[in-house]
Amino acid sequence: MRKHFLWVTMAVFFFSATILSWKSDGANRSVKAGRNGRFTPKELFDQYVNTLYQAAQLQQAGLAFDVFEKAVTGYTNLKLNHVVPESSSILTVIDFTQSSREKRMWIVDLFSKQLLLNTWVAHGSGSGEEMANSFSDRNDSHQSSLGFYVTDKPYIGRHGRSLYLDGLDEGFNSSARMRSIVLHGANYVSQAAINEQGFLGRSFGCPAVSPKLVNKIINTIQGKTVMFINGNDLSYTSKYLDEAGPFSLMANADTTAFDSVKF
Repeated sequence: MRKHFLWVTMAVFFFSATILSWKSDGANRSVKAGRNGRFTPKELFDQYVNTLYQAAQLQQAGLAFDVFEKAVTGYTNLKLNHVVPESSSILTVIDFTQSSREKRMWIVDLFSKQLLLNTWVAHGSGSGEEMANSFSDRNDSHQSSLGFYVTDKPYIGRHGRSLYLDGLDEGFNSSARMRSIVLHGANYVSQAAINEQGFLGRSFGCPAVSPKLVNKIINTIQGKTVMFINGNDLSYTSKYLDEAGPFSLMANADTTAFDSVKF
């Protein structure tokens, strides 16, 4: 097994000592072993993701399980491909299927299994008003771009302290640098803006956040961490959503570690 992914295996064995269950779409579910009492790689990965979701109380914070699962799948593949460093534990999820009235940005520490922040984030003016309905990687579209990003270093620009983002999905967000798509603070991201017009103000395509939180957010996610932006676009695809990587990782784990666990 790849050395830099030892932490995943350790998490799997740690959770084998507990009875794990979670709620999804209002139903109680649990991960169960196959007929031979052994867990498949998919079941192991599902259990790992489900445990993170439950431990960080992400359902209570409004993050849909399927969106989180996609984000963790991409994060895992990015680690397997050495795109982000071994020490990177932060995963930022933005769900543009939700109204801008909702706190639709979540920052999660996957090592400590904690939700660090849940807050508002604006979408591009070209993507819609209250809801983001269209997306583009085209310059001057003023639309948000979906997919996986890796954060880089902060800088001081016209919006004050901001954070460079590198889009990793060709054709969907790979023009982020050229388009100057960055994370920055904006006064239109606030409860006052929602009270005034019914939804947040909008950016030129950047994931804009509250000026009161921008420094905290940048300090937390800067320096090669993963960001995933989800949205309603059936055309979106990503090689980082390939489940083969996570499943092959789990296939190297000793699935007999779960044989004595009752579910």
